Amino acid sequence: MGKWTADDIPDQNGRTIVVTGANAGLGLESAKRLAERGARVILAARKPEAGREALKRVAAVATGQQPSLVPLDLADLDSVATAAGEIAALTDRVDVLMNNAGVMAIPKRSTTAQGFETQLGVNHLGHVALTVRLVPLLLAAGTDERPARVVTLGSIAHLQGKITIDDLQSEQRYDAWRAYNQSKLANVMYALELDKRAKLAGLPLLGVSSHPGVSTTALFQSGPQASGFNPINKVMQLGTAIIGQSPKAGALGQLRAATDPETRGGEYYGPTGFNGWRGPPVIAPVSKRAMDDDMSTRLWDASEQLVGVTFDDAVAATT
Repeated sequence: MGKWTADDIPDQNGRTIVVTGANAGLGLESAKRLAERGARVILAARKPEAGREALKRVAAVATGQQPSLVPLDLADLDSVATAAGEIAALTDRVDVLMNNAGVMAIPKRSTTAQGFETQLGVNHLGHVALTVRLVPLLLAAGTDERPARVVTLGSIAHLQGKITIDDLQSEQRYDAWRAYNQSKLANVMYALELDKRAKLAGLPLLGVSSHPGVSTTALFQSGPQASGFNPINKVMQLGTAIIGQSPKAGALGQLRAATDPETRGGEYYGPTGFNGWRGPPVIAPVSKRAMDDDMSTRLWDASEQLVGVTFDDAVAATT
């Protein structure tokens, strides 16, 4: 296959796909492309007004069943539970869960409704809780020939990430970028561990991840720029504008992970260009830390304890 583009997305008619953070950026672009190919897209978004506007834009290009909107605030596990219930009321199957939403480099340490450090809580723990709660719908959709997929958005930043298991919430030391890198490494590790556990259990479910390279979304303004003028952040913002690719191009990695028939569990997609900054998506390398089996197990166990729901219990409830 040559360069993978949105034209390579197979027919998605009859498939239901949930996209978190679907009101803007990579999530909105992904939702639009999937709806164009016939998928029923369920947009999960935190901001009601932005979500409704995104719903209109996705509906305008949909060629299959019309999309739906579900409120979701990943910084509140009660909202996650409610959203999962609303999704279950809308559909009896989820073919793909695209864990796309996220926050980046919040200048001062803050916490979620349950007291988690915000970047870890939103980027990782909220998605863990949502994934587990949607396991019954994912397993209802998956077959041995066509397993359901959980696609989690990582980042180039995961290469610099380190899981500080004894200070997972950055209470002893907080640095905006260190916390962000940790959360993105956690995303990639979770995808790999989910896939491994699904395989061991013989479940029709794939864990896959991707990254958008350097993409010119509003994520930068929602995090590092929130602290006001900072020379380093200004340089980074300028650099992103120069070398970055559009959200439409940045979304291709997660779209390939979600739809390419050749995708295998555990794969990680990212741009082909220099340092993975831009270009069509291919299988990209993950860090050695992402493949640390012992730390992956410790992170998995700690994450499930924090969110209060477990993958094994969700699987057991379906049998």
